[in-house]
Amino acid sequence: MRRLSKVKKLLLTPKTSDEVVAEMRTHVRATAKDRPGVYRWLSGDGEVVYVGKSKKLRTRLLSYFRCDSAEKGARIVREATRVEWEYTPSEFAALLEELRLIKRFRPRLNVAMKRDARHFAFIKLTRGPAPKLLVVRGAGGEDAQIYYGPFHGAQRVSEAVRELNDALGLRDCRLDQPMHFADQPELFQIFPRTPGCIRHEIRKCLGPCVGGCTTLEYDERVRLVRSFLDGADDGPMAALRMDMEAASAALEFERAGSLRDKLHRLEDLREQFVRFRFAVETLSFIYTVPGHEGDDRVYLIRRGRVRGEYAMPRTERERIRLLEMVEDVFHPTERDSAQVPSHEVDELLLLSSWFRRFPAELGRSRAAREFVADPPPLEYDPANDPLFGDEAASPAA
Repeated sequence: MRRLSKVKKLLLTPKTSDEVVAEMRTHVRATAKDRPGVYRWLSGDGEVVYVGKSKKLRTRLLSYFRCDSAEKGARIVREATRVEWEYTPSEFAALLEELRLIKRFRPRLNVAMKRDARHFAFIKLTRGPAPKLLVVRGAGGEDAQIYYGPFHGAQRVSEAVRELNDALGLRDCRLDQPMHFADQPELFQIFPRTPGCIRHEIRKCLGPCVGGCTTLEYDERVRLVRSFLDGADDGPMAALRMDMEAASAALEFERAGSLRDKLHRLEDLREQFVRFRFAVETLSFIYTVPGHEGDDRVYLIRRGRVRGEYAMPRTERERIRLLEMVEDVFHPTERDSAQVPSHEVDELLLLSSWFRRFPAELGRSRAAREFVADPPPLEYDPANDPLFGDEAASPAA
């Protein structure tokens, strides 16, 4: 119903008149500056219909008014009655702020970031009395679920998750399936223990829906699954390998071949875990970014997420405070894991994309230990920083 109401609103809302479009263009031309920033196009009722960023904000905004009627830019202008913007110290700061604004307002015309996230598959461990594993494209907003990933190849990941479910007996039935654990005897007065799950009958599911296990037994299997996904337990692969070797010894070569294929799928999943964790751990450093008119910023990045953003210190007190923040962010030990909180997935993908597009930017990074041992001098000037040298200019848009 909500989606239908949005469609109805789009159809009934009149397009912005030429006069209003001309007023917006005049406002941009007269007041916007060519410096990094983020902008929002708003409709007459205050809805944020689109959020964007640019290294040269004025030039970018004026380009919307030159778009052909068939282009998306023209559609954005005709959906809006005003445009607002804020300046940021750098293009990198604008990129982060754009992500935060999109997550906050969920503009209906912002589709690129959603599309980019769906290039990746995630393993989702649901909540509830009997959690199950799902393979999804993109992590779903602020739903407080547990995600592992990102991974390439949703089909291969789905096959590996199926093997995990079979090896450890996790359910794969619908989410709203009622659960009836064996340690809930009062339920059996009204609930008959009859076969209702083929996977339970062939011993590939513990059967939490038909009283086939206790809550504790199922929770223990969930713990094993999480240990495997975190890279701490190879139990599922070891069990498959033993079954494969036993089948081969018994000359059951067809079964051994099937078990070998299952093992390879789990090994492929484990290899992706290793690559992912390496990439995440690589994105752990202090990143210094020259800003507009000397507004230089220090970003504390750990495991692919920005944990703190600070202006370059100008006084000894500010420098001490920054070093304290570095210690707070980087000193605590974090468990090596493929688990990513759902609200941090988009930022992880954004940072990975940024440093992949501009690998030279890693030259502006320093390890936390190195930064603490040799902090930047006060009266900071990027042009005199040997880390920057002639590369002080921001990367091209």
